[in-house]
Amino acid sequence: MSRRPRAARRVGRRAPALVLVAGLVTGVLAGCTGDQPATEPGSSLPASPSGSSGAPPEATASAPSAAPVPLPADRACYRMTYEEAVAPTTRTDPVPCSREHTSMTYAVGRLDAVVGGHLLAVDSERVQAEVAERCPARLLGFLGGDRESLALSMLRAVWFTPTVEESDGGADWFRCDVVALAAPERLAPLTGRLAGVLDRPAAAEQWAMCGTAGPDSPDFRRVLCSAPHDWRAVAVVDLAGAAYPGEGAARSAGQGPCEDAGRAVAEDPLSFEWGYEWPTEEQWEAGMTFGRCWAPD
Repeated sequence: MSRRPRAARRVGRRAPALVLVAGLVTGVLAGCTGDQPATEPGSSLPASPSGSSGAPPEATASAPSAAPVPLPADRACYRMTYEEAVAPTTRTDPVPCSREHTSMTYAVGRLDAVVGGHLLAVDSERVQAEVAERCPARLLGFLGGDRESLALSMLRAVWFTPTVEESDGGADWFRCDVVALAAPERLAPLTGRLAGVLDRPAAAEQWAMCGTAGPDSPDFRRVLCSAPHDWRAVAVVDLAGAAYPGEGAARSAGQGPCEDAGRAVAEDPLSFEWGYEWPTEEQWEAGMTFGRCWAPD
């Protein structure tokens, strides 16, 4: 006698912590759990951190000094808290990468803040949006892998720009760092070689995304798979189109793919559970244009 699959649809529309946009869009990527802030990103950490106080958005600023301020050091390491990592500016000093750290710089560059002959304030919406696009877009080039492998990991991009005062003194840099979430609003120590890590399956497993329960459970928390867990993120569902498809379409798009993904990893293909979470319109606009499939682990 055959048994019908037990397809428990674990759904949730909770806001992620770091925009997974950092790779899925960026990353995005970005998840969907209510225990975390409003954007993920690839992706997750606000997709576009607001600047420090100063000139209003799109205001012009005084021209910087002729001698350019040096860029931050690339491949530098920092010991940051979650709160420090999600801030738009930083004064955290680097530490040797051989010591415990939670953040590593993977890209630096110069801001393009001159529009129509006017220099925009560093905390203007346009300047901050530029960095919010450039840093996540560079994350895959550093980590390796593909958009799906990044979306199924806990690795995320964060970024920093000068303070208004530093900008007035000529600083025009941006800095992109990679961090790993250990749990909601808590960073994990970074260990091992991160460059190209998603191209090395055994090494990438260290940063894989798991959950303490099914994604529709009130006990659900995203954690590294090295921590105690019951579910694992197993697949990504890309949602095509430039505009948000609507909650109904986003929800229905993942039902078949996630059921198939759950069946593929189940011990018994005739009796299994699977879960799916889809983006809200707000998360879509932040770059999370995909859903995630989950299965018991």
